Amino acid sequence: MIANAFFAAAVVTLAILFFLSDKLRFLTPYRFLIVHHYLPAIFISITILFINLTAAFFTLSRRFFLKDTGSKLAHFDRELNAGRTAMPPHLHREELN
Repeated sequence: MIANAFFAAAVVTLAILFFLSDKLRFLTPYRFLIVHHYLPAIFISITILFINLTAAFFTLSRRFFLKDTGSKLAHFDRELNAGRTAMPPHLHREELN
């Protein structure tokens, strides 16, 4: 799940960078000045954007892909404690409690 969030954040970050590089083409003559003076601020901004996008994608994936997990696990736990679920022979019910 975290790998998917990293991947989605990387794709969106690269898409934003490519879009901005196309729109800011008029700044090409000033490239050396911009890189020389503002490179640390640009890297910090891109890093913060990537971290925020990763957190947003991770939160959204947890919210939408792990829906009803608690109720499914509670249902399985009730069946397990009722004795209707076949357990593998190497697991004993006493060890689970």
